[in-house]
Amino acid sequence: MLDIKNIYKTFNAGTVNEKTALNGVSLHLNEGDFVTVIGGNGAGKSTLLNAVAGTWLVDEGSITIGGVDVTHLPEHKRAKYIGRVFQDPMMGTAATMQIEENLALAFRRGKPRTLRTGINKAEREQYREMLKILDLGLEDRMTSKVGLLSGGQRQALTLLMASLVKPKLLLLDEHTAALDPKTAAKVLDATEKIVTRDNLTTLMITHNMRDAIMHGNRLIMMYEGRVALDISGEAKKNLTVEDLLARFGQATGSTEADDKMLLA
Repeated sequence: MLDIKNIYKTFNAGTVNEKTALNGVSLHLNEGDFVTVIGGNGAGKSTLLNAVAGTWLVDEGSITIGGVDVTHLPEHKRAKYIGRVFQDPMMGTAATMQIEENLALAFRRGKPRTLRTGINKAEREQYREMLKILDLGLEDRMTSKVGLLSGGQRQALTLLMASLVKPKLLLLDEHTAALDPKTAAKVLDATEKIVTRDNLTTLMITHNMRDAIMHGNRLIMMYEGRVALDISGEAKKNLTVEDLLARFGQATGSTEADDKMLLA
């Protein structure tokens, strides 16, 4: 479902601020893979996600989504293949519109517009059932303006909207980093349920090693713009934070760990 071949990305090339953010990254995801991506600050996690999304084009290499070569496509043309949830809960929803109106917008993504009634009774009931999976009581507040919701509620709604029309690839960019621990746990639980239920191919960036270990069927750890570790199957199921740090040290020759990653 996602095939990344030998991609490179350098910022400010030829200047004193030159920074190689991606250094020959190759990655293959089969349909239904739920991959967590972890690494310290500057490891290349967000650059990888933005390269896949088309926020910026790579210098070398290729990116294929669902058999379509998107390497040279701009961000807006990749949007029909991708669902994305950002770190900032304020992004991804329309604050002045109702919850059900936001869901209707997401539901109609990529479909032709007509003059029929905006939201019919059947759709409203469908949205109510979808909201129940979030376990935040939003199914009883469908006419509330999204701007009145908490950050966690908005982020959960954004997650639902990003996955409403099944994308070929779901990108989660540290989508719980700005939330309190209790709300973050609820959003992660909803993420696991939605991804598993719909068999969504997913890349989830996180700073939290425990979350990276607990969720998904595969874990990738990045270091200096490359994939340093790729752990899946039984090895991932039995992984601990201590094991992860030890394997990271063996793979990179580094004993350094980012403070944000250790404290998360």
